[in-house]
Amino acid sequence: MKILLAALAMTTASLSASDLQSHSLKTIDGKDASLKDYAGKVVLIVNVASECGYTGQYAGLQALHDKYAKQGFSILGFPCNDFGGQEPGTEADIKTFCTSRYSVTFPMFAKVKLLGTEKHPLFLNLTTTGGEVAWNFEKFLIGKDGSLFSRFGSDAEPEGGDIEAAVKKALGAP
Repeated sequence: MKILLAALAMTTASLSASDLQSHSLKTIDGKDASLKDYAGKVVLIVNVASECGYTGQYAGLQALHDKYAKQGFSILGFPCNDFGGQEPGTEADIKTFCTSRYSVTFPMFAKVKLLGTEKHPLFLNLTTTGGEVAWNFEKFLIGKDGSLFSRFGSDAEPEGGDIEAAVKKALGAP
């Protein structure tokens, strides 16, 4: 698994910071945002869904966010209904679910498409060299320089394993 992740990190490192930071976004509240808002930070981009077997990862994502936010780390959640129809609600429904059930405080964004011709440009960029997103809760770690640092599958737990180790390394923590 670590060899696969290292190989994936090397093949995706060619994505430039300007490419990733050029994307316009909408927050879950409908406000304009941009990845430029996170320039100089380490960011974990996650496609999320409220009715998925991995939905419990919200707790670990929030804990990871809380643990490293003061060091310049943030998690960005992007709801998606493309995989098994597991995010059928509106943005308001999703926000209520995340805050009431998992006390999510990290930034959440409007629902995105990850498959087909309507694929969000951010995810089109993130998957150019590393392959398509296969399921909910795939994770993309963006380094301080704005380039793709590493990518993790749905089954990778946010806390205590490869993801947390990569976050620490991207932050420059010992």
